[in-house]
Amino acid sequence: MNKTTRVLLLSMMSVAVLAGCKKDVKPTAPTDTTTTTPTTPTTPTTSGLYGPDDLDTDACLRQRVVYFDLDQDALKPEFQAIMACHAKYLRDRPSSRISLEGHADERGSREYNLGLGERRGNAVNSALQANGGSASQLTVVSYGEERPVCTDSSESCWSQNRRVEIVYTAK
Repeated sequence: MNKTTRVLLLSMMSVAVLAGCKKDVKPTAPTDTTTTTPTTPTTPTTSGLYGPDDLDTDACLRQRVVYFDLDQDALKPEFQAIMACHAKYLRDRPSSRISLEGHADERGSREYNLGLGERRGNAVNSALQANGGSASQLTVVSYGEERPVCTDSSESCWSQNRRVEIVYTAK
């Protein structure tokens, strides 16, 4: 079984486990017999759906870079929550579109790094779809080593370049 399939299976199992952990809390009867005046909430209630402004205000949606290990295209477990947030945004806003820009560090040939960037973009694409995002809303682009964020020749710099950037092209 390849790594991408294992990651997808793990993410689907995690979602299923989390969905099964919901606790049913039954309200208890109030013990206080005094009458109180009902208060109105000071903040408006929302439907729980993401809106375009949430891309800049929601902490989870502001995280738009997924990092990878050297020569790896498997999604790290710490990025699963981010995938769930962005997938929910896609479900809530069917007109939104995302470009997944895959990148690699400078080591390796140009062709290898372009392929690696594409595989990384596809891994994020698969994770978003596994969390409910629509394939029609996602586009994968590979830049390989062509657009580094850091140009030093050190491991700390190279690790910043092994990434997929989530770019909203339509909100």
